[in-house]
Amino acid sequence: MPRYAAIDVGSNSVRMQAAEVAPSGTTAVLVSERQVTRIGESVFRTGRISREAMETVCATLRRMSEAYAQLNVVGVRAVATSAVRDASNQHEFLERASQAIGAPLEIISGQEEARLIHLGVQARWPHAGKSVLIVDVGGGSVEIVHSEDGQLVSAFSKPLGAVRLTEAFLKSDPPAALELHRMREYIDEKLATPLRRIGPKRFDRIIATSATAAALICAARRIPRTRREEADRLRAPLPEIRRLYTELSQKNLARRRRVSGIGPKRAEIIVAGAAVFTRVLQLFEHRSMYYSAAGVRDGIIADLAARGVGRELSILNREQRKTVETMARRYHVQVPHARKVANLASRLFETLHPLHRLAPNYGRLLEASAYLHDIGHFVSDTSHHKHSGYLVAHSDMPGFTDLERLLIALLCRYHRKSMPSPRHASFQAFDPEVRRVVTLLAPLLRLADSLDRSHEQKVDSVDARVRNGSVLVRLESEADTDLEIWAAERTAEVFREVYRMPLALSRVKP
Repeated sequence: MPRYAAIDVGSNSVRMQAAEVAPSGTTAVLVSERQVTRIGESVFRTGRISREAMETVCATLRRMSEAYAQLNVVGVRAVATSAVRDASNQHEFLERASQAIGAPLEIISGQEEARLIHLGVQARWPHAGKSVLIVDVGGGSVEIVHSEDGQLVSAFSKPLGAVRLTEAFLKSDPPAALELHRMREYIDEKLATPLRRIGPKRFDRIIATSATAAALICAARRIPRTRREEADRLRAPLPEIRRLYTELSQKNLARRRRVSGIGPKRAEIIVAGAAVFTRVLQLFEHRSMYYSAAGVRDGIIADLAARGVGRELSILNREQRKTVETMARRYHVQVPHARKVANLASRLFETLHPLHRLAPNYGRLLEASAYLHDIGHFVSDTSHHKHSGYLVAHSDMPGFTDLERLLIALLCRYHRKSMPSPRHASFQAFDPEVRRVVTLLAPLLRLADSLDRSHEQKVDSVDARVRNGSVLVRLESEADTDLEIWAAERTAEVFREVYRMPLALSRVKP
């Protein structure tokens, strides 16, 4: 399964997440970090990112990129939002931040930010058949998204972030009544457009995202900040949010920091954030809000996965495919059969990634071996697997390194008959990593080859899933695949020996 990394450079904090995405769309978070950097303070006060904030963010980005660098991610997207959009020295910041990450940092619009938030919420908490309003109060802006049946209908981005409002309006501690009044008028003015365009509507649910939303839900539900993850999908009624806003706005910073669920840094900007959520609920006449832990990072990862970013790393490129197809024809291989085996092998590599955990580039070598596993028939039908291995090992293969060519040769050698063993001196001569890769991939090549045993391409597609300690392989086909299933079942013992799991097969119609 592909792994992706996402970085969100917000006005209040920098967030990073790396995750693995299954073919079904299910996401498993591998690492997640958040660091308060507060770059919006200097931007909203002076129009520039301060030197200190720039140094802090770059050091944070460097550390975060190192955290996911060991995970073999196939795609990375790093975005910057409201504060960087407004900064007059954004070009200097982007250059330095991109160097720290080792990948481009891009400024995204408020509309793109809203789209990613919507994608993130739907990925983590789908709302099929429901009318939903998503509200994200960040450091510099608020994104409001109207969603119907999981589809984005309209989105708005307004300069109502908690850091921005605090810097602009709340000068006293606790805030003065006049400061709160002016802030509320400004909030209402900026919310007028989305309120008018969305119109009077009964939403099934208002979903609040962002750390400010988490803090409010935690405070309302008496959840300690250290257990914030428990707040995901919990609800708080409007009277409780309104009460919290009133109480927090009457406390000074020291007392706000003592409120359970609100951290010491969040206490500095919580009044402004609570004001926005309170007014959204009041103006849209909704009785409560739910919290979702999803955000821009989740949306980036869902978007990368949906676009298949990084998949090219696991499949043959044009030059490599030309090389193996030309070679297959030279040795009189049935190319339709080779293509089908290659396609099935690629699908098995992708869907069984939770088991083999190999880097994506090994997928293309498995695909190449699927094209070439039968070339040994040109020499002799007897022990053709050994002949295939020999021919590949001693051929010129443009587009492949010497080590890749030898690994492909080993896969061809072990696509049938005995698996690698200590008595195979030529195999033992390779380093442990090559031996491990070949041992893990050989059963997949055997299974793919078996699924076209008739050489009639009866199997349209294949899907493999791990369930209850066993692997279930489903074949999509409208044809009679009894021969293919029988052949594949004969490979089940080798599969079990390598992966320590039983293998079961079934056929489903497309």
